[in-house]
Amino acid sequence: MRTPVVVSWSGGKDSALLFQHLQHDPRYEIVGLLTTVTDPYDRISIHGVRRDILRAQVAELAVPLYEAVLPAAASNRVYERAFVEALARMKDAMPSLQTVAFGDLFLEEVRSYRERLLARVGWTPIFPLWGLDTGGLARRFVREGFQAIVCCVDTTQMAAAWAGRDFDAVFLDELPPDVDPCGERGEFHTCVHAGPIFPQPIRLARGERVRREARFEYCDLLLENAGAGGAAA
Repeated sequence: MRTPVVVSWSGGKDSALLFQHLQHDPRYEIVGLLTTVTDPYDRISIHGVRRDILRAQVAELAVPLYEAVLPAAASNRVYERAFVEALARMKDAMPSLQTVAFGDLFLEEVRSYRERLLARVGWTPIFPLWGLDTGGLARRFVREGFQAIVCCVDTTQMAAAWAGRDFDAVFLDELPPDVDPCGERGEFHTCVHAGPIFPQPIRLARGERVRREARFEYCDLLLENAGAGGAAA
């Protein structure tokens, strides 16, 4: 019997590698995705990726999506309530489900926070990519045919011009030495649109650039032939 597991899905490279890893681990069966979305913006929280792109990713992955829905500028308490409510909906649909997989790599405080939160509600977190070398992981992502676009940059950690670039070998070669190759400290975020976990690539176009909180530079991404409404989260 394989353990059913839900993947914490941000739409970015780490969650894509996590999904791929679990696909090949005979101990687990992926039965769902869990994504935090900011409802007024209709986007994935933090990443600022449009919900229609999220749904296109989910359609390619062919597993159910569960959303933890947040208002704008949600407090940590509001986030936790939405996250726990999403877990409860999954539990109602799949009573045997009690495991969530995260793509965290090395930030101990983030892992400890997730462990405490899930312990309160009787769930088990797993971290299959934990401790892997981030440089090697980033190179593997590119080498195995994944494709992603940098959708958000923290301009306190790297230049705004990096937003909108392809996450590829050239990107990694040119990355400043103080920036983690996987952006694990929040330096940047990505949106995956092709790779071995997708039967077909998702065709994206780059839209306008937006600066939020005088800090986060977003490159708006659009499904090709889709409209351009909606503000970045």
